[in-house]
Amino acid sequence: QVQLVESGGGVVLAGGSLRLSCTASGRSISTYLMGWFRQAPGKQRDIVAARAGNDIHTYYVESVKGRFTISRDNAKNTVYLQMDNLKPEDTAVYYCAAEEGGIYSRGRVFKYWGQGTQVTVPS
Repeated sequence: QVQLVESGGGVVLAGGSLRLSCTASGRSISTYLMGWFRQAPGKQRDIVAARAGNDIHTYYVESVKGRFTISRDNAKNTVYLQMDNLKPEDTAVYYCAAEEGGIYSRGRVFKYWGQGTQVTVPS
């Protein structure tokens, strides 16, 4: 079993930055496919970014390319989402997710989920 806990959310002005953290326990996530998802009010939860355990394959949804960066620190069993140049449309609950191995493809199911952290960018 893998337990995931997100932190780092908050309220930030448009153009600002936040770094979300997702710390895992129960098992090393060094070989896991890790993903960040978000869910805005009234919308479905959707992928934001993903990073394979091989640290070669990454995926970003088009709307965050060039602004968000997913990274991991295996020594800390933690995955990060650096979010720069935030926009009001980035407002959502952000979730961390983990799945054993492989790379991200649309529709890939993640087994383990965190509880989410709120990010608000006022318009």
